[in-house]
Amino acid sequence: MGKQMTEMLKGTLEGIVLALLTGNPAYGYEITTLLRGLGFTEIAEGTVYALLVRIEQKGLVDVEKRPSEKGPPRKVYSLNEQGEKELDEFWNTWSFLSERLEQLRKGGK
Repeated sequence: MGKQMTEMLKGTLEGIVLALLTGNPAYGYEITTLLRGLGFTEIAEGTVYALLVRIEQKGLVDVEKRPSEKGPPRKVYSLNEQGEKELDEFWNTWSFLSERLEQLRKGGK
């Protein structure tokens, strides 16, 4: 992953994870696997776990501990109402930025 991609992901990964959790509660490793399946193959698991701690502290997700067959209970994250509002704001910002960038790419002002 190039440096530019890494820098751009820093500002968008939280929104991407919130989008993944829409209607789809998941635990950390599962979220990492989903991200890699979308082509974000070089995202470190540690990056995802740090982000999950941050969005939990911000109150954007609900967390439920569920038993695991392979070890300690798993923390399953689900999007709550505050997270849905944050995600809506993310998509609005994303639409604004992507439209302006596309305009610039096509040479418009």
